[in-house]
Amino acid sequence: MQINNEHLKCLGKHIKTLRKGKKLTLSALCYKNGMEPSTLSRIEAGLVDPKYLTLLKIAESLDTNLSKLLDF
Repeated sequence: MQINNEHLKCLGKHIKTLRKGKKLTLSALCYKNGMEPSTLSRIEAGLVDPKYLTLLKIAESLDTNLSKLLDF
């Protein structure tokens, strides 16, 4: 499957929805996983294709697993 901009935008929107569902600010989630807020912001906007380990960090910080993070 080829990743395109729509996939990245859907992923970013899903991550943002999960984050807000946990009542976490962007900064709070970044603090939990050691990520730069600008990086997470770009992921949520669908502007970057995050690496596997980055997705694992995000999932862990949201108290979920990778399959649920990618279920959008």
